[in-house]
Amino acid sequence: MQPSSLVQETVLRLLPCANTEWQSRVHFLAVASHLMRHVLVDYARQRARVKRGADAVHIPLDAAAVLSPEQLDQIVTMDLALERLAKADKRKSKVFEMRFFGGLTPDETAAALGVSTNTVTRDWNFARAWLRRELAGAEATGYGSVGPD
Repeated sequence: MQPSSLVQETVLRLLPCANTEWQSRVHFLAVASHLMRHVLVDYARQRARVKRGADAVHIPLDAAAVLSPEQLDQIVTMDLALERLAKADKRKSKVFEMRFFGGLTPDETAAALGVSTNTVTRDWNFARAWLRRELAGAEATGYGSVGPD
């Protein structure tokens, strides 16, 4: 998926929210981060179905995806791990989502969640370590891995 396609799909998913009164720029970016995560996961799952032969579509070489098949599998695996993290600690999962998928800074993330920047930093470090451990286990079982930096 090209970056411009990701942004376009995210905007299309934001359109039903057009009448929403955003509390701030950070609030908007937090929602957009969440939608971007789901756009990528939906794309990865759709591509995985195609990869396995369902609804095969020929794609011209000039429209080839930026993400490799391995990266698509990793996105789905990461999403499943983030869902498990959210069950254990929803805020840490949101911090990771905003920072990783939305590109928010620690200050922006803190403002969106109503916590301190130090809390965001601790949650970010914990979430990355937790995901590395979870994804290392997934790799060992053959479900792929992602090592978020």
